[in-house]
Amino acid sequence: MIPDDVIEQVREAADLVAIVGEHVELKRTGSDYRGPCPFHGGTHRNFAVIPKKGMFYCFVCHEAGDVFTFFMKKLGMDYPTAVRETARRVGITIPERGATGPDPREPLFQAVATAADWFARQLREAPEANVARHYLVSRQVSMETAEVQGLGYAPRGPAFLDAMKGLGLREAVLLEAGLMVKREDGTVLPRFRARLQFPIHDLRSRVVAFSGRLLDNGEPKYLNSPDTPIFHKGKLLYNLHVAKHAIRKAERAILVEGQFDVLRLTLTGFEEVVAPLGTGLTADQAELLQRHAPQVILLYDSDDAGLRATFRAGDELLRHRLRVSVATLPEGEDPDTLARQGGAAALEGILKQAIDVLERKIQILERKGFFGSLPGRRRALDRLLPTIRAAADPITRDLYISRVAEVAGVRKDVLEREVDPKQQATVPYRPLPPATALPSSAEKVLLVLMLAGEPWKSKVVEAIDPEEFQFPAYRAVFEALADDAPDRLDETAARAYEALQAEAQAAAAATDRTPDAMFEQAVNWLEARRLDRAIERINREIPLATEDEKARLANEKKRLAAERNAKRPTYGIIETARRKGAPGT
Repeated sequence: MIPDDVIEQVREAADLVAIVGEHVELKRTGSDYRGPCPFHGGTHRNFAVIPKKGMFYCFVCHEAGDVFTFFMKKLGMDYPTAVRETARRVGITIPERGATGPDPREPLFQAVATAADWFARQLREAPEANVARHYLVSRQVSMETAEVQGLGYAPRGPAFLDAMKGLGLREAVLLEAGLMVKREDGTVLPRFRARLQFPIHDLRSRVVAFSGRLLDNGEPKYLNSPDTPIFHKGKLLYNLHVAKHAIRKAERAILVEGQFDVLRLTLTGFEEVVAPLGTGLTADQAELLQRHAPQVILLYDSDDAGLRATFRAGDELLRHRLRVSVATLPEGEDPDTLARQGGAAALEGILKQAIDVLERKIQILERKGFFGSLPGRRRALDRLLPTIRAAADPITRDLYISRVAEVAGVRKDVLEREVDPKQQATVPYRPLPPATALPSSAEKVLLVLMLAGEPWKSKVVEAIDPEEFQFPAYRAVFEALADDAPDRLDETAARAYEALQAEAQAAAAATDRTPDAMFEQAVNWLEARRLDRAIERINREIPLATEDEKARLANEKKRLAAERNAKRPTYGIIETARRKGAPGT
């Protein structure tokens, strides 16, 4: 027996175009390759190889399949031999597992496949399924689409059990496959009754389970098959068997909450869409996504429950070194309704505006005013720390720490120790440049004034918060001077302190500006910088705001810009020059 994950690895690594091209003269046509069919002996180019789906198809004789099917149909191999031959070509070693022979789970696969066919026929033909057909029409899903997707209907009563027994399936197999349930009194009933049936496939496109949607009032709204020898809901993703090729091509996966969201987005033209199976995203499901794409866009509902599910899924994906973005839906919308009303253009616009999962958390906390007070900042950090800790990629984690330190007004080294308590409590020594190369800024001017003694030290402490100092060494010196405790400075900050003392003595003799002018100019500069951060925050909020909120935010931005320009008329010019590499400020 060849492990399923190895079979999938071999299938993904195979170059189907090259393998088929050894037997068929193929020519590229758009994204596909065409040639004469090797099965019915055609001379026209009715035979297509579709790399993005990993399959071939003849439009005349309708032969179709993947690379293994091609070897089986063309060269007469059995399935294990076809897998081994493909593995040999791509350089993958097949580990042998257990004794050779038929798969003991085959009766379960057969039972579930038979049930899928029977459910599909009920949806097409059974009078009782009228409710399901009307429901699909109300959701703008045609019967043709339902047939292609394999949707079905499970009726009430014992009809399912009678039909399966009539087809030769034993009751014990139906119970083991999760299709029947046994009550305490010993009676056996179909698990799915009066439900619209969504088939669930494994990565080899075999039906292994079902998710049934209740069409009447009652609970649960969705009912999944239980875990069985062929199905573990925490290890599969709905639609991945189809979406995996599109995911690899797009280099991203779109993760939604439910089957109808997947169905609607695929009908709209987005093929790289998958969903968990009725539970929160598991580590195994995140690992599946990590094998197929470097990025995941979360497209969940924007209500409170949807946001909680979004951030839980985001943290799990970050643990698997994936890049995670969040697409924000308009209030009251879900992916299904948005796709029905706005089509592909509306969805594409939402996806293009997706922002990093941590940035989305910060955005929500800012809107709720968490960063306006010290207790609020502490609560905000408690909400942000799990996402920072989840980031397994070291670069992503460092970027997250820097961003949160900036927005929460805490030192980066302190936050690093909070994220990882095992980290050393002392900051490693980093040599400073020569004193003349210390950053020239308003921060430096204020420290020089403080070193001049009273009353300037008190004036600076009263006017400026420690968070306004962006250069870490300057912030440490400010806090030490404010507390009259320069002896507590670490080695890096102590060297900055000594350099500033030398500059303070030189400035006292050389400057032609009064201390009052220096103080006023420096305070105005820092205030202008604070206002600029507020403007940048508004710029991030505007694209996601309602029309009324946009107007209010635009007026607030205009007011802040006028206040900033009054504090420092040349601020915008100097900032532009600084970003382009001009020295100093």
